[in-house]
Amino acid sequence: MIKLVRVDHRLLHGQVAFTWTKYLGTDCILIANDEVARDELRMSALRLSKPTGIKLVIKNIDDSVQALQSGATDKYSLMILLESIDDARRLTEKVDAIRTVNLGGTKSAEGRRQISKALFVSDDDCVKLRAMIEKGIEFNVQMIPNEVSQNITNLI
Repeated sequence: MIKLVRVDHRLLHGQVAFTWTKYLGTDCILIANDEVARDELRMSALRLSKPTGIKLVIKNIDDSVQALQSGATDKYSLMILLESIDDARRLTEKVDAIRTVNLGGTKSAEGRRQISKALFVSDDDCVKLRAMIEKGIEFNVQMIPNEVSQNITNLI
């Protein structure tokens, strides 16, 4: 069962690895990202970051979709980590079970504006977010579980 789908450019780090997994009772983390799945160094670093007793799976987006649609992940209390809003778009287009996405953090860069403490979006990101919202996907901004969740619609 999918417990949380989270966009966070840092992927697996302290807040995710310990706070969210404990809060949700997660026993498996799926990192769904094409670039990470091709980068042995990044995968090795992420494996070192995972909490003891939590299974970590790293797949590209298409393989993640296949695993989620096949039922192979149903036996887990699953947290899905995505690096970008575009990864969220690609995953939610093909996995109907995903109805809510948590936005934890996206990179600051030229052409992006800050809409919350750790969330920076481009105009293209906003277009993608609005399109997903129109399709019934809910987005909330929440860094840690005990923080008040904000609906993205009020921020973009």
